[in-house]
Amino acid sequence: MESSFPFGVILAVLASLIIATNALVAVAELLLIHKNDGVSLCFTLNLAVADTLLGVAISGLVTDQLSSPAQPTQKTLCSLRMAFVTSSAAASVLTVMLIAFDRYLAIKQPLRYFQIMNGLVAGACIAGLWLVSYLIGFLPLGVPIFQQTTYQGPCSFFTVFHPRFVLTLSCIGFFPALLLFVFFYCDILKIASMHSQQIQKMEHAGATAGAYRPPWTPSDFKAVLTVAILIGSFTLSWTPFLITGIVQVACQECHLYVVLERYLWLLGVGNSLLNPLIYAYWQKDVRRQLYQMALGVKKGLASFLLLLSARDGGTEVSRKTSCHIATISHPQLDG
Repeated sequence: MESSFPFGVILAVLASLIIATNALVAVAELLLIHKNDGVSLCFTLNLAVADTLLGVAISGLVTDQLSSPAQPTQKTLCSLRMAFVTSSAAASVLTVMLIAFDRYLAIKQPLRYFQIMNGLVAGACIAGLWLVSYLIGFLPLGVPIFQQTTYQGPCSFFTVFHPRFVLTLSCIGFFPALLLFVFFYCDILKIASMHSQQIQKMEHAGATAGAYRPPWTPSDFKAVLTVAILIGSFTLSWTPFLITGIVQVACQECHLYVVLERYLWLLGVGNSLLNPLIYAYWQKDVRRQLYQMALGVKKGLASFLLLLSARDGGTEVSRKTSCHIATISHPQLDG
């Protein structure tokens, strides 16, 4: 695939937006963790970190698209870049899976949740997640069948990685994870139906509203809905790329690399921009924290401008005072 200046510009803008939005949400999550000390917030923070690293990783590809094709990136460097891109994308996807499982566990075992998912378990899950992500990303570097035999720049996914790698990821990782998501949410809907029936039975029995607290709260519903939207955006973003990659493996005569790399891969990477926007919109705590951060920045900027204006005003007053003294003393010197 030849370098393209418009594609490089699009990639640069996308990388900048991914880094900026995810870094902002990551700061908000850090402040919320400092206030609330919640385990679930650590998972959402990890998602923002993974997406930020993905934005940083793809920013390294911008120079290849904007530079002259006469000086392509070396194959080893390109393989390392794409390995980091794949690792960050895998970490983002696995974190969404972890968030979904965390919400499922909180609803499935509400009384034992805090005993099961403590800080040590959450830290072990995150550490294991990053280990698996880097094993996935750097797998083609150690397995020759996942590498392209020839290399022609500029650096891109399929100039160094064979479509068989996409086929393996789809069969071992993506589609089993999708089935697992379906199982989680079918079970969650079953639990929600049972809770609804329990509430109706209590109402028919004449129980007062304050005597019974339903296990299925609005906050639980909001959290599950947020995760469902995350999974839906992840599925819609990456499914076209993975399915087209499988078609490319099955049909060697089909030259789908331009479509894969210029459009479908870009669509998948764009999922890292949707994740922070979804959390910023749907999660009330994150939205409130971002609003407080904006107010803090506004107050700091106003104080800074007020200080500058006061300093400029003081300088101007001292100048006028010195001119006034000089005007009064000048006739006295003449006399």
